[in-house]
Amino acid sequence: MSNNGFSRRDFLKTGAYSTLALGSGLAGTRKAKRVKKSTYGDAKNVIFMVSDGMSSGTMGLADLVKQEQYGDKTNWIKLYESDRDFHRGVMDMASLDSNVTDSAAAASSWGCGKRINNGGVNWGPDGENYKTVCEIFRDAGKATGLVTTTRITHATPAGFAANVPSRQMEDEIAVQYYERDIDLLMGGGDRHFDPGKRDDERDLYGEFEQKGYTVVKNKRELSRATRNSKLLGIFYDSHLPYTVDHKSLDELQETVPTLAEMTAAALERLDRNSNGFVLQIEGGRVDHAAHGNCPSGLVYDQIAFDDAIGEVMKFAEGRDDTLVIITTDHGNANPGLSGMGSGYRNSPPMLATLHNYRHSFEWMYGELNYHWSDDSLRDVQVKGIMDLVEYAANTQISRDEAIMIKRSFQGVYRAPFRNRQRPGPVMAGVLANYNGIYFISTNHTADYVEIAAWGPGSDRIPAFVRNTALFDLMVDMADVRAYAEG
Repeated sequence: MSNNGFSRRDFLKTGAYSTLALGSGLAGTRKAKRVKKSTYGDAKNVIFMVSDGMSSGTMGLADLVKQEQYGDKTNWIKLYESDRDFHRGVMDMASLDSNVTDSAAAASSWGCGKRINNGGVNWGPDGENYKTVCEIFRDAGKATGLVTTTRITHATPAGFAANVPSRQMEDEIAVQYYERDIDLLMGGGDRHFDPGKRDDERDLYGEFEQKGYTVVKNKRELSRATRNSKLLGIFYDSHLPYTVDHKSLDELQETVPTLAEMTAAALERLDRNSNGFVLQIEGGRVDHAAHGNCPSGLVYDQIAFDDAIGEVMKFAEGRDDTLVIITTDHGNANPGLSGMGSGYRNSPPMLATLHNYRHSFEWMYGELNYHWSDDSLRDVQVKGIMDLVEYAANTQISRDEAIMIKRSFQGVYRAPFRNRQRPGPVMAGVLANYNGIYFISTNHTADYVEIAAWGPGSDRIPAFVRNTALFDLMVDMADVRAYAEG
């Protein structure tokens, strides 16, 4: 929405000075004494990490749970406590037509350096097609990779590599990945590659293989795959399962790789290109859990994203040629741990009940044969709801609470804020009485979002940055600007 006179590349000239002026406060460069300023071409590699839909409360919840359950802080927080030179700031993620962005417009702002309308992917309001980061790096001879826990054709990875007027055109996005020779693709989305599931019956798996890609469809095949070819890894029909379900089901642990495992495999392969690479890594289901107000889906997928940060930290350790950016595309539902009990002393033990959750709301819906888009579910019993919640969330709820949930499934529950009348928000509200976690809505929010970075170019990011500026940062620090036109 903003339309100031700040040019596309002014931030690269002024960013270092503004961060130095801020010193070592909460935003800005970690060390105020830095003298050397990074120059164009210093970044051989760019790694761009996105925890999709991460409100600041999500980041805090994950750190609290990881400390209490696993005895360690998140890698993101440990970065802030480290002696490493890093940048911390906030970012304005508005789209062209709204202060509240969707993931397609958000990723496109990074992928092409333009703000576009919500719903489009690198597609201007008058039908303009903007060249994407992956195409630019490819043309410069660098490797390209997309890794996600959503369908690989979903909005955020597509924002780095595709051009379509609607993010819903996922069959077309899959074809564009093939046509544009993206070197590495890992995530879900079998429905968009399998000829039996595509409307046009096109066998994209076969076409990728004919083009020299190794195609893998489970964790074992990924571990055995050659490191010397391009890779297409599709591990689920739609989005990958939530981490909380992955931890509870042996079959998923055996067949579906974690985001950290996919990240490690991607870095090992892309680093074989002597010219460098660009890699986008997305923890996409954080956003879905926020939409669904699912506390266990949210927290444990954020922790899984943090595990991927750990893999990136190991890769970048001791290197001065890799720019790492960690951020989110927008807030979502703004969850947080509320103060509970006298002096708020009940909050810690209530949050700890999350450690014993077995499953996500998504799994619970599957047990009830309910889909989140359904208007109602008639065949549901109060006792059945109580038993299901007790098993999935290890929490015994009251009959009155189960009746509220039943009414939400039937489509007759009423709340002052109509956004909170469906089963997800109602179940989350009931469980908040036991875990202390509450959400304000089921939608994206207009928050200025967290951004952290280190490596060449991180010193050039202002403490407050516009989303489109990160496109310029990537192409200039990798010295591929000459390939950005056309």
